[in-house]
Amino acid sequence: MEKKIIQLLFICYFFHELIIVSSALQVGFYAKKCRAAESIVQQEVQRSFSTDRSITAALLRMYFHDCFVRGCDASILIDSMNTGNKQSEKDAGPNQSVRGYEVIDRIKSRVESACPSTVSCADIIALATRDSVALAGGPKYNIPTGRRDGLISNPSEVNLPGPSLTVEEALKFFTNKGFSLNDMVTLLGAHTVGITHCSLIQDRISRFDGSTDSNLFTRLSKTCAARNNDPSVFLDQSTSFIVDNEFYKQIRLKKGLLKIDQQLASDRSSAGIVENFSINPKAFQQAFANALIKLGNTQVLEGKFGEIRKNCRAFNPPAQQKKRQPRKKSFRPKNPPPRKGSKFSIPFIAP
Repeated sequence: MEKKIIQLLFICYFFHELIIVSSALQVGFYAKKCRAAESIVQQEVQRSFSTDRSITAALLRMYFHDCFVRGCDASILIDSMNTGNKQSEKDAGPNQSVRGYEVIDRIKSRVESACPSTVSCADIIALATRDSVALAGGPKYNIPTGRRDGLISNPSEVNLPGPSLTVEEALKFFTNKGFSLNDMVTLLGAHTVGITHCSLIQDRISRFDGSTDSNLFTRLSKTCAARNNDPSVFLDQSTSFIVDNEFYKQIRLKKGLLKIDQQLASDRSSAGIVENFSINPKAFQQAFANALIKLGNTQVLEGKFGEIRKNCRAFNPPAQQKKRQPRKKSFRPKNPPPRKGSKFSIPFIAP
């Protein structure tokens, strides 16, 4: 009976969330404006994936870090040398290890040749993430496009949740961006791919407290004791390059590496969602696709706002910036949630 209730709640959530899509964004936005756009994105992502399967984790992280700051406006792509004060979001601690920019550059170069000043960098990030998820065995989904690129990239605005937060603390970051508990648990399922570093899990391996599987604790203790430059470990100990529900199975077995991941399985508010995803792979696939679509709808610039950059790493010259950046409401809480651990601690850890 309890499992049926969980599944029913998920179905209601899923169909409710499907309708939350910005009216100006639409699937196939470039069908007439640049018919080759989505094909070019798919080709370049496939090219990268064929030699580096970790690109899925990298693009997921870039997507989250872009959308969770000023909204999905490609502000994370701006190089600091291309701003007035010589600083950009890339300079912020959490973003200094974000990668995958070269994939976006290759895509942008090709779409500019095919359709000059038509396809936004923000849409390229969203489409590239979608295609990389599908290549990694995740859900195949259509994502609305029509985003425009932002005119601001400020490192002081980068405020992301860290891996040592409790569920309650992390949820404050997500609700301030319009996401629910279900959204948060689903999006953290991106940890089914990617890595973290020993420096970010010291709170999990400094002493055995029963919250970690004993065999995993022993293995991690040995790995992290190595005199290496901060060894890396897979977040998903089983299917490290596949987007599946294995992550949820593992955290139910106390095999979560990050504190926030393990908390999802032990906190009463999120444990039921974790259980449902662990036993119902289709539920996770559907929810993950829907959550990524919703993430891509965060504070987007549309219509006459922003710009279509010719180079994703630089704002267009002032003469080409015909439209002003709209004033965005700040979604930061009056008393921001506490940030624990390293300044490099962030939820989407990728290689």
